[in-house]
Amino acid sequence: MFKNMTAKIASIPMVFTALVVFIGCTVWTIYHSFTRSRLLPAPDKWVGLDQYERLWSTRRWLVSIENLAIYGICSMILSLVIGFTLAALLDRKIRGEAVFRTIFLYPFALSFIVTGLVWQWILNPQFGIQSVVQKLGWSGFAFDPLNNPDIVIYGILIAGIWQGSGFIMVIMLAGLRGIDEDIWKATRVDGIATWKTYLVVIIPMMRPIFVTALVLIASGIIKVYDLVVAQTSGGPGIASEVPAKYVIEKMFQSQNLGQGFAASTMMLVSVLVVLIPWAYLEFGGKRRD
Repeated sequence: MFKNMTAKIASIPMVFTALVVFIGCTVWTIYHSFTRSRLLPAPDKWVGLDQYERLWSTRRWLVSIENLAIYGICSMILSLVIGFTLAALLDRKIRGEAVFRTIFLYPFALSFIVTGLVWQWILNPQFGIQSVVQKLGWSGFAFDPLNNPDIVIYGILIAGIWQGSGFIMVIMLAGLRGIDEDIWKATRVDGIATWKTYLVVIIPMMRPIFVTALVLIASGIIKVYDLVVAQTSGGPGIASEVPAKYVIEKMFQSQNLGQGFAASTMMLVSVLVVLIPWAYLEFGGKRRD
């Protein structure tokens, strides 16, 4: 019990932070999601599952979940594919690699608000892509996703992919640089095509890198908020609403803490849906080894 007392004492702030700040606040939030809290927490106004029933009967929340699903699935696939492709191209040791790497990574240095405002201008039909293409002679060309309720979430997705792909590229490039050069030499001796080497040998070896990248992408997807506010503010109508925006508006504008806590609890559940498979893949596999 008294072994390594210095290390145990040094870990007290970390344990306290984990128990009070993270676990304690999470339990506090979940508890008040079962109450009729308005402007201030009201732990004595217990209403059971009423907040959740109201949440899942609200069209705005359902639209938010649908948008998050579309944005999430497309973002995961495209970010991984684009990030890995860029990393594979840079890994061919091309001239000026540092310049290209900086260019690809630069969007990640921008805030989501700046990224959203930039892409709002690029997708604006009067100044952006549509206007440029029409001036080139294609007068019938139309590309105005941010004002079309059916495809507005894809306009937001473009901005998200543009910003996040560079970061995924860096992670993938670090993984590729960790691959033993002898493996490449062996595949060349055996006459295996480069694309087949990536598909059959390299990508399976990079499974932990892909899992880490997937978790980082997923955490960004669940809390996507700034891009939506900067580009559309949730519009047209409620077509581009997302859960994070629903939570913030319920808590700070509608002053309905109970409803906001219920929505944030459902977001926590979605995080666990991502983390549990990740923990199984990362730590369950090691136990089997």
